[in-house]
Amino acid sequence: MARDLYRWLVAGARGHPADRHLFACILAHALGEGERPLAEALGLSAAQLATLLQSRMPHALSLQIDAGADGEAPQALEEPDLRALLIEHGTAGAAEEVWLAHMLARRSLGANHLWQDLGLTARSDLVDLMQRHFAPLAAKNSRDMKWKKFFYRELCEREGVLICKAPTCDVCCDVAHCFGGEDGEPLGALALSQTRQLSASA
Repeated sequence: MARDLYRWLVAGARGHPADRHLFACILAHALGEGERPLAEALGLSAAQLATLLQSRMPHALSLQIDAGADGEAPQALEEPDLRALLIEHGTAGAAEEVWLAHMLARRSLGANHLWQDLGLTARSDLVDLMQRHFAPLAAKNSRDMKWKKFFYRELCEREGVLICKAPTCDVCCDVAHCFGGEDGEPLGALALSQTRQLSASA
């Protein structure tokens, strides 16, 4: 089901091929969860979702019907701050950076690796997303810290809050928790090899 939905979304999508893949993955995964309205699952307002679909996936405008109430209301205290941090570090100030900032902030509240809760096929998709759309922020993560850890460390540093146990990462006892692998299987029905084949042929 999720694979078919991904195929349909990416086939009619517009824009950069990598963005077509990203948005199709994220929307297909959020729709497949079926736990809450689409706008709420993505952290977007109904107007933002409509604009995204009109701009990037006009063939999927019918998804607005089930968008539900605006999803911009924060579900955690740090969510608006994380959105603002991402938008502030957007590569080009483009509309898709704002949409992705909302999605990243909302999906960061999930229990899995961020790339999994976004519905992406591998962590490399998230790395590519960050490097293309939030390059100044991605550049700060020069040691490839886990993205959730990195985001919250950045937020704490902005507030002057000391969260680290050691003066440098090299001597910290938690280094494995911050820099360990983020391996795992994609959530839902999107297998890595199948999804990449679909994306390449679309």
